[in-house]
Amino acid sequence: MGFSRKEYEFLSEIGLSSSNLGCFVNGTWKGSGPVISTVNPANNQKIADVTEASIQDYEEGMQACNEAAKIWMQVPAPKRGDIVRQIGDALRTKLQQLGRLVSLEMGKILPEGIGEVQEIIDMCDFAVGLSRQLNGSIIPSERPNHIMLEMWNPLGIVGVITAFNFPCAVLGWNACIALVCGNCIVWKGAPTTPLVTIAMTKLVAGVLEKNNLPGAIFTSFCGGADIGEAIAKDRRIHLVSFTGSSKVGLKVQQTVNERFGKCLLELSGNNAIIVMDDADVQLAVRSVLFAAVGTAGQRCTTCRRLLLHESIYQTVLGQLLGVYKQIKIGDPLEKGTLLGPLHTSSSRKNFEKGIEIIKSQGGKILTGGRLIESEGNFVQPTIVEISPNADVVKEELFAPVLYVMKFNTLKEAIEINNSVPQGLSSSVFTRKPEVIFKWIGPQGSDCGIVNVNIPTNGAEIGGAFGGEKATGGGREAGSDSWKQYMRRSTCTINYGNELPLAQGINFG
Repeated sequence: MGFSRKEYEFLSEIGLSSSNLGCFVNGTWKGSGPVISTVNPANNQKIADVTEASIQDYEEGMQACNEAAKIWMQVPAPKRGDIVRQIGDALRTKLQQLGRLVSLEMGKILPEGIGEVQEIIDMCDFAVGLSRQLNGSIIPSERPNHIMLEMWNPLGIVGVITAFNFPCAVLGWNACIALVCGNCIVWKGAPTTPLVTIAMTKLVAGVLEKNNLPGAIFTSFCGGADIGEAIAKDRRIHLVSFTGSSKVGLKVQQTVNERFGKCLLELSGNNAIIVMDDADVQLAVRSVLFAAVGTAGQRCTTCRRLLLHESIYQTVLGQLLGVYKQIKIGDPLEKGTLLGPLHTSSSRKNFEKGIEIIKSQGGKILTGGRLIESEGNFVQPTIVEISPNADVVKEELFAPVLYVMKFNTLKEAIEINNSVPQGLSSSVFTRKPEVIFKWIGPQGSDCGIVNVNIPTNGAEIGGAFGGEKATGGGREAGSDSWKQYMRRSTCTINYGNELPLAQGINFG
């Protein structure tokens, strides 16, 4: 079936139509749940219809996935890596179309949409190399004719629940690594970005089919909270990776913990940039602009608090207000746009409500603070002067709202940085080595991402991504994050004829 608007016709190049089945179950597309419409946040007009998953669809998919896991975990890791390499190659051929879809359905500007898909390609490349490096350790034994070693084996099935703001990149962080580690994937994409879920799944399914592998190795569902709850409760799923709010993430963690499953959480952020008195002001202003306005303030790593040394407060603030006036707001698919819409009309209402709360707690709106009258979910990028002690500053308002505050000493700035419940990302702008090493040390930032002279957002895939405190403690993507997707066994092997006991115990 054709699309209602000509500009949506490119979607047919990535396997989408005006009416789509939203479950990939046992290698087959189906759906017996409710039919929903996905909309373009730039104008709130329908893009296409999607039939979501029912619980019956979920159970059918899980049974097949459980059987496929027995096959996939026996494929040698480098061979699994080659499958992921092919997924990366398939993504390369559809980079522009997939990036355009992310921009269309989520609302982020086109360069960010393409960048998100590129991030999965980078993860595929990373995972291919990793597939030959899933190494254990050889450990000296205190007993003669004994050896100790570590073995890393697949968990079996990994559940991935992703959010709307990065509708496919977060899947890549998890799935690329989990697949080379020998796990099957059960993915529930965000309810408001089902086309991204379907398009990504079709691409992966094509690679599995080409290699005569069970389609159930990668099972996906478009659906709501009932599917997410089923994943959290399902004992067949050994690890659940959840991206979303701290409130919902806590519930997921409690549910998974009740069955002694493993949980990997990527939750809320409340990220600060500190600008010291010796900072490169132009570099700091450029960084704050991207960190606070990029993705319309809907990244978990968005800069929400800007801490300025009192001696440069007016200089930095003046330059920042100047560049805010030049921000092009509009259709995220148009060249030159820097600020697209918020993702949903509910997000727009939350922005409006948040501004009222800010004002009631003494916040002074320096620029922005208003809705933009249009068919879409557009709001003005906003800068607020406010006390770091205001209650609203401790919360995450998922919108382009930046709180600005003064400090006098580095100690004071670090205390403000660490004073919020969340602990995802942070950055300081300085040229002083003593400040840099204090900042990244034990009495510095308490976040999982601690940057110097770069924004809080835009992390590379080579490092482990995640945060502390109410951000959840999970780590995804690079470094040794792969260890979360595997089961570690310590193996002691006796190759002699005697039975010496550890700690010198003599038993009989």
